[in-house]
Amino acid sequence: MPTDPPQPPAPPPGPSTTPEREGSVAVLDRPEADTPWVTLVWNDPVNLMTYVTWVFQTHFGYPREKAEALMMDVHTKGRAVVSTGTREKCEADTEAMHGYGLWATFQKADD
Repeated sequence: MPTDPPQPPAPPPGPSTTPEREGSVAVLDRPEADTPWVTLVWNDPVNLMTYVTWVFQTHFGYPREKAEALMMDVHTKGRAVVSTGTREKCEADTEAMHGYGLWATFQKADD
């Protein structure tokens, strides 16, 4: 008499990928989706302050005064938070800064 083949082990517990229903909205168990992220631009010995200001105005649409203030933070403090948002947005902004030749990273925002 044949026996049933052995079953694979159950996957380890982790974040749920099955939507749970809350009212009429499906919600995934992804707490990191709610965590804000930031894009940081770091000071470097290459780019001129006027160029960094221009990049901030051009890419982010910041007025000159805000772009200059962020540039001064980069210059005097070594870095500045230039954008906030989802991980995907901050990753895209970081890649854009690299395209302009600036040193940039993204990370979870400090609480």
